[in-house]
Formats: sequence, C-alpha cells, structure tokens
Amino acid sequence: MKERRAYWACQALGWSGYSVVGLVAVSGQVGWRVSVVVGYLLFAVYSIALTDLFRREIRRRGWLDRSLGRMLGSLALGVLMVGSIQAFLVIAINLALDGRSNSFARDPGAALWLWVGVTGVTSVWTVLYLTLTAQRRSREKEVHLQLAVSEAELRALEAQINPHFLFNCLNSIRGLVLENPPLAQDLITRLANIMRYSLRRDLNHTVPLAAELEVVADYLALESVRLEERLRVRMAVDPAASQVPIPPMLLESLVENAVKYGIAPRPDGGELAVSARVDGETLALEVANPGRLADAHPEATGVGLANTRERLRILYGDRASLRLENRDGHVAATVLLPRSV
Repeated sequence: MKERRAYWACQALGWSGYSVVGLVAVSGQVGWRVSVVVGYLLFAVYSIALTDLFRREIRRRGWLDRSLGRMLGSLALGVLMVGSIQAFLVIAINLALDGRSNSFARDPGAALWLWVGVTGVTSVWTVLYLTLTAQRRSREKEVHLQLAVSEAELRALEAQINPHFLFNCLNSIRGLVLENPPLAQDLITRLANIMRYSLRRDLNHTVPLAAELEVVADYLALESVRLEERLRVRMAVDPAASQVPIPPMLLESLVENAVKYGIAPRPDGGELAVSARVDGETLALEVANPGRLADAHPEATGVGLANTRERLRILYGDRASLRLENRDGHVAATVLLPRSV
C-alpha cells in the first residue's frame, strides 16, 4: 500500500511538474491563454492515465521477463505508441480550442517536434520507472521462487503420507477377504472412500475439519476390525470447529500414529480420545492415547510427526504448532491452527 501511494504521488508530481514547466515556457512566448492552461492541464491528466496503462501492460504481458533484445524492443514500441497518442491528443485539443489559429495549423513541422519531445519524456519516464522498481521486482521474484519451492516441498510431503496409509489399511482388510467377505466388502468401500478423498484433496491444501473427521471414522472402522474391543474411541468435537480448514490427512495421521504406537502394542488396548475446539481465532486439535513419551517407539515421534510439523510450517509459518506431552498416563498430541490459512 505504501509503494502504491508513492507510485501515484510520483505520477502526479512528475507529470504535473512537467506540465507546469511547459505552461510557463509557452505562456512566456504567446501570453497566458485559457486554451494553453486547459491544454496543459489535460496533458497532465491523460499522460498519467496513459503511462499507468503502459505500466499495466508491461506487467501483464511479462515484458521484463523476456530476453534483453525482446524486452527492449517491446518497451521501445510501447514508448512510441504512448508518445504518439500523447502528441495526437495535444494537437487535437489545440485544434479544438484555438481552431486554425494555433501553432500546429500554421507550422505543420511543429507536430513532429512535439512528437519527439513527448516521446522523449515518456522514454525518461520508462527508464525511471524501471530503475525505481527494480528492487521491488527482485523481491517479488524471490517471493515467487520461495512459494514455488514451498509448494514443491508440500506436494512431496503429502505424497509421503499416501503409501504409508494405504498399506496399513490393506493389511487390516487382507485377513478378512476369505474369513468374512461381507465385512471385507464394507471395509473395501470405506478404503475406497478414503482414497477418493485423498485424491480429491490434491486440488487444495486444506479441507474442512468435518471432511477429515469422516475419513478418520472410516480409518477407525478399519482398525476396529483388527483390534476389536481393544480399541475404544471417544470423540469430542465442537460444532463450531467443523468447517474450519485444516491440512488434509493431518488429523488422520495423528490418529493413525496413536493407534499404531499407543494402542495396538498394548495387550488390553486403550481409549483413543479425539477432540476439537475453537478458541477465538485458533483451532485446537488433540489426540490422546495411553502410554508415556519415554516408552514410545522411536518411529512414533519420528518421521510421521516431523512430516506433519513440516507441512504446518509451510502452510502457516509460525502461526501453527504441534506438541507432544505426557498427561495423566496418556500421550497427548496437540495441534494449534489459525482459523484461516
């Protein structure tokens, strides 16, 4: 916003100053005339408009990203066009205000010198614009590069989740194909729902929490067949949290980690507690399972959670966090997210 205000201030001061100098010089020769004052006033207005349009075309067409030869050719052509329009408007307005008594009607050669003059001024404007905005353009390119790198990193991290999740689900179904075909069919349907969700979420880096909870329910249905009564689930989800966007597979990854390392290894299993609540502008997600961090399998706090932390960093910077802590005989994984990306 500050740069935009500075740009318009420079536009107004530059073209107004040029018009004032021209007005004083011409009035010293032909005297002060209403037509001369009006002509220079209008010149300042349409010159501001024309050069701003020229600037927009430079950015829209990406002229500054071309090779040096093509860039200079495009800029030169643009300067000639803007200068020609300016000269045409000056002549047309003078003819309209003074008729055939104006200098252009008396001396047709004056039109050529007018065109040379305004084209030269527009050339100077172009050089100044490119010089003064060079640092900003460099910053923009750096930001775009960083975003592209972050996007590639995020895609790679998301791709790491899918095979791990798929293999766990297939292992749960494999033993039921011959033993209980109807149940196996139901679980395959649930797995298909999960995979469909996984493919669809590639279109966006966030999904509503409600959609993620559906995937978690399907996953827990798959695991409950394997773990039976050893897996007990308690859900506490604030209705206000259901539409808050979260990274896809975030909650599922935490639940999977808790089941795999906190409940499945225990002979008596345990309770998996999942909660979500909104606290002001923050969404708090928590997944708790029996155990202690000191007793956890190294992988339980290794690659999977490191992956999750990295995804949060790329999407939210320092506005999101993931922490693990011991709490009353349980391990609690807590994620804090802003309500908007």
